[in-house]
Amino acid sequence: MDLFRTKTVEQSIRDTEAPTHRLRRDLSAMDLVVFGVGVIVGTGIFVLTGQVAKDRAGPAVALSFVLAAVVCGLAALCYAEFSSTVPVAGSAYTFSYATLGELPAWIIGWDLILELALGAAVVSVGWSGYLDSLLASAGVHLPDAILNPPGEGGGVLNVPAMLIVLAVTGLLVLGVKVSSRVNAVIVTVKVAIVLLVIFAGLFFVKGANYHPFIPASKSNGSVSGAGAPLMQVLFGITPVSYGWLGIFAAVSIVFFAYIGFDIVATAAEEARRPQRDLPIGLIGSLFITAVLYAAVSLVVVGMQHYTELSAKAPLADAFKAVGHPAFATVISIGAVAGLTTVVLILLLGQSRVFFAMSRDGLMPPWLSAVHPRFGTPYRSTLVMGCIVAVLAGLIPLAKLAELVNIGTLFAFLVVSIGVVILRRTRPELPRAFRTPLVPVVPVLSVLACLFVMLNLPVETWYRFGAWMVIGFVLYFAYGRRHSRIARADSQV
Repeated sequence: MDLFRTKTVEQSIRDTEAPTHRLRRDLSAMDLVVFGVGVIVGTGIFVLTGQVAKDRAGPAVALSFVLAAVVCGLAALCYAEFSSTVPVAGSAYTFSYATLGELPAWIIGWDLILELALGAAVVSVGWSGYLDSLLASAGVHLPDAILNPPGEGGGVLNVPAMLIVLAVTGLLVLGVKVSSRVNAVIVTVKVAIVLLVIFAGLFFVKGANYHPFIPASKSNGSVSGAGAPLMQVLFGITPVSYGWLGIFAAVSIVFFAYIGFDIVATAAEEARRPQRDLPIGLIGSLFITAVLYAAVSLVVVGMQHYTELSAKAPLADAFKAVGHPAFATVISIGAVAGLTTVVLILLLGQSRVFFAMSRDGLMPPWLSAVHPRFGTPYRSTLVMGCIVAVLAGLIPLAKLAELVNIGTLFAFLVVSIGVVILRRTRPELPRAFRTPLVPVVPVLSVLACLFVMLNLPVETWYRFGAWMVIGFVLYFAYGRRHSRIARADSQV
């Protein structure tokens, strides 16, 4: 059936050598690790630690971060095999094209566009908020009209959010190596601030704040309507705070903290030695950030009782609570730096997925043009950058943040299935990295992703379904007839 026609691994690799579509291979393994750390260390470490400890897990929030890292780690092992076997831009989209077929690949590509575009817009809005806080501490107050989207607090346009997106877009057009160097500097700054928080915070930890480490569980009661978790709708399991069930439920929230490590795979064509460098970038960045998240969360709940933690700025407010408000400014600087790199890398991944789909004919071909001087897919970068800037400036995105989670989890699930399929259909392919214990690890990855997805609200599933319907319409109206494979088949 032509809906499931596959693009061979060999053809995918040959496409990367076409002069008009060739990306410049400038990234080392260290660059990829820094990219991964840069996109992961952001909103999660500066915001989620307090929110989840207070509402879900108590002092045991570190366990939720570790469990979320395990879920991502299972997927990372599958990504590592795929990205080293098929070192082509597009990440899960390209992997799906080689294993499941064209329609599933389109679905994943469309899903990744949602995940990365919305994620970049959400983070840029967060960046705007931290910038406003920093300026306010210096006595500079921006008017609400340029800080909020229409309909919120007298807002007209979120100008700072739009400006950071456009600035990062311009940086990405100039070249991936330039972007990686800027990213490396900013990542160094924010990791230094995170380490400062950890080691300085240790002097203010009180042992009493850790007791009880796992508070007694309590039911939050049934949630009615579309805001209810799918787990409750399907199985009647009501949301729980604290206890082991609370720790597991918190995983679906803190999972957002790790979103983005898979973006390392989207830069496969720009890695110098993809078979070696990509597994290092994927697994190395995830391991480093998991350690940082666990350490920060343990220090913060030790500094301030979990019931008193701030939901908006837990790290800064914890230092205020122990009489050191000067740290709040330093932490805000780290947050601004951290969120800048998150926006940069999300847009990098977004443009590469768009580029890969255009090169395959599923999107208009002019989008896959590579800049003759900078060696970047500048058209897809500019188009997506402008779209994300509009989203960030005009639309309140708080309630849509869960869509980023469900989109990522869906991609993880498909990649995990794809590893098993490709092992059976193409066992002879050279694999620089092999996922251990196949099919056990991929199956565990699928189950873990499904568990986290079931804890997301029903309304998130509705919105995700609506986005997928739009994608189906576009595929059958354009992509199916214009794909390169379809054109090749028609000429046979």
